[in-house]
Amino acid sequence: MKPARIVVICIAAVSAIGLALVVRAMGSSSNEPAAPAAAAQVETRPMAKVLVAAKDLEPGKRLVEGDLAWKDWPADEVNPVFITDGATPVPAKPAAETTTEKASNAVESVAKAATDMAGPGAKSDYIGSVVREPILAGEPIVARKIVRAGDSGYMAAYLEPGMRAMAIGVTVESAAGGFILPGDRVDVVLTAETNRNGAVEGATSSKFASGVVLQNIKVLAIDQSTRAGDDEQAVVGATATLEVQPQDAVLLAQAKSEGELSLSLRSYADTAGPSGATRRRVAAAAAQPKAVRIYRGGAPEVVAVP
Repeated sequence: MKPARIVVICIAAVSAIGLALVVRAMGSSSNEPAAPAAAAQVETRPMAKVLVAAKDLEPGKRLVEGDLAWKDWPADEVNPVFITDGATPVPAKPAAETTTEKASNAVESVAKAATDMAGPGAKSDYIGSVVREPILAGEPIVARKIVRAGDSGYMAAYLEPGMRAMAIGVTVESAAGGFILPGDRVDVVLTAETNRNGAVEGATSSKFASGVVLQNIKVLAIDQSTRAGDDEQAVVGATATLEVQPQDAVLLAQAKSEGELSLSLRSYADTAGPSGATRRRVAAAAAQPKAVRIYRGGAPEVVAVP
C-alpha cells in the first residue's frame, strides 16, 4: 500500500475518533441538566388554592371554620365548579371541552348554576352553609353538595333532624324592640283574654292573663333573613320563624288562636336549659272564673275576685 494512502487512512481514523469523543461529550453534557430542568419545570407549575373539606362531612352539617381548608391544586386541573381564592388565575377551558354535542340542556343548566356559585371567594362566605350530600375529607367543595343561606331549600337543610319550622307574627313591641336576631333564643309568651262573672248577675268583665307557653326556642329567621349582617344590631320584621318540636308546633298553633304572642329574648348565658313547652298554660289557668257568692238578707250576690 502506498504511503500516501496509509497517511490518509490514519488521518480519517483519528478524525472519526475525535468526532466520536466530541459527540459523546455533547451528549453527556446535555443529559446532565435534564433532570434538574424537569424538576424546575414541575416546581414552577402554577398552583391555585381550592376550598376543600377538612374532614368528612355528613348531610345536615352546618359548616364552621374548622370544616373547611385551602388546598394547593394545579391551576390547569382546576374544574370550573371548584371554589378558589382568586389569587392564581385559572386557565379557561377550551370551547370544545365546555360545549359539546353530547351536552343536554339539563347538564348545561346544572353546570351554569354550579359555575355561578363557584369561582373566587373567601372561606367566610361559606361558613354557615349546610351540607346537602356527603363530602369526604380533602374533596373540593362544590355547589350541588352544599346549601348557602338564601338558596332554595336552605331552611329545610338548616333545621335540626326531627325539628319543625313555624312562623308567628311579630311587631317591634312584641319582638323586644327588634333586638331579636336570627340564632337568638327566646321564650314565647301568650297573653289571653278571659271573661269572669261580674258583680251584677249576667254581666261580665274582661280580664287578661299572661304566661310562657314555650321556652328557650331558637329563632331561625326574621322575615326571610336567616343571618343578621355583621354591623346589624337590630332587625325589624313582621314574622319570626321558630324551630320547635312537632308537638310544640301544635301547641304554638293553638296559642296563636287563643291570644297575642310575644317573644322574650334570653341571655346567651341562659340558653343551656330545657327547650319546649312549659307546664303552665294560660288558658287552662284562667278558664275557671274566680268569683264568690255572697248572701245578703237572703238575696244571693256574685262578686268577682280580682
